[in-house]
Amino acid sequence: MPADLRPRRPRPRECLIAQTVDMPEPIDRRRELFDEVAELYDRARPGYPPELVTDLAVLAGLGRGNRVLEIGPGTGQLTVPLAEAGYHIVAVELGSGLAQIARRNLARYPDVEVVEAQFEDWPLPVGAFDLVVAATAWHWLDPRVRIAKSAAALRPGGTLAIVRTHDVSSGTPGFVEAAASCYRRWVSPEATFELRDPSAIPVDPELDETAVFGSVTRRTYLRDVTLASGQYVDLLATYSPNRALDEGARTGLLRCLKRLIDSQFSGRINYRFLTELQAAPVA
Repeated sequence: MPADLRPRRPRPRECLIAQTVDMPEPIDRRRELFDEVAELYDRARPGYPPELVTDLAVLAGLGRGNRVLEIGPGTGQLTVPLAEAGYHIVAVELGSGLAQIARRNLARYPDVEVVEAQFEDWPLPVGAFDLVVAATAWHWLDPRVRIAKSAAALRPGGTLAIVRTHDVSSGTPGFVEAAASCYRRWVSPEATFELRDPSAIPVDPELDETAVFGSVTRRTYLRDVTLASGQYVDLLATYSPNRALDEGARTGLLRCLKRLIDSQFSGRINYRFLTELQAAPVA
């Protein structure tokens, strides 16, 4: 670990916060499913908008050499642009396969360390970071631990940032309705396939409801992409609900969707991602 990320002598505020962190009970193991398809995850996941990285720097007051803790970096989709900005980064990743690819993707950045560990159990360098960020990973963390442990990691005035990605209403007319038939056939007769309108994505109130953090700033970013049928099913193959299906159902579902796109939508669809950023300073 770089010298400037070694644990500091705890201040009284940090001791009080750290004491609220209990060892978690068994947590949702679906988060381990991504490691089964680490290479596919690295190839298929869409990454994050450059504007988000810029906004993170402004909201957290970051400059070159500032210290960042990333929780659940996956294969480094957000870590790489953060490293390019010149930050010192510790990235804590649960999956060994994901961590290995992240190290490969970040090999040219000597100020980045990828730690293979479960965040809830990881021995925290108290008060060591200017920014704690979790990108498409926060919902997998134990809710009894994540707020207090993130706060304990931050220096006074440091920032917690939570990034979420949503698939939202497609720009390809008729695709959602047609795709529902594949879900009914291969998942269950009652299964539905829906993509919500971006305006219908609910606001998560967790940061607003805790006294540990101050006023929450929110940003949203919409991206429209065109995906070939193979790209689309590769992306779906990395989603946890599909990873949790038995192999026969998963294979059948993805083949059905690929055939549908190839036969009815000329081999490609327009797809929309909404990326949501919440950032708040530690109180």
